[in-house]
Amino acid sequence: MTFTLLLGGVRSGKSRLAVGLASRASEPVVFLATAEARDDHMTERIDAHRAERPDHWSTVEVPMAIEDALASIDRDAYVVLDCLTVWTSNLLLAGTPDPEVTATAERVAAALAARPGGGVVVTNEVGMGVHPSSELGRHYRDLLGAVNIRFADMADQTALVMAGRALPLVDARSLLG
Repeated sequence: MTFTLLLGGVRSGKSRLAVGLASRASEPVVFLATAEARDDHMTERIDAHRAERPDHWSTVEVPMAIEDALASIDRDAYVVLDCLTVWTSNLLLAGTPDPEVTATAERVAAALAARPGGGVVVTNEVGMGVHPSSELGRHYRDLLGAVNIRFADMADQTALVMAGRALPLVDARSLLG
């Protein structure tokens, strides 16, 4: 079994859809949460996301060490990884070199794809908005795009989520023949 990748903008319904998909899993669910409550706004958002999840799910808070956390989870569990957007930001701000971030993304995506329990991964699509005005913003946009591609390459299905609706995305490699 493999995983589904959900991309979209902020508040597009990605996390809600991920919770819905995980709720249908017959396996135990483990939620990997990458966000940290660094301010009141993030605390409120984290609390709201926690309230959406069933109490019987396990939650692992993992701002950066996703690879280690994933390795410690029962392979038959259904994994929800929410989200790559924050994870990539955490690594970038910690000074992790880009090649290390993308290599880790490849390993994590491959590990998720190899799990019998399957899962769902949430991330933002930040390349469709306004061109970032700062060098850090452009760097982040480009790095997250590279991370998203690595996960999409390994995902069984990828969907763009907008206004709570999912649009399946076709692997561009299939268009090239």
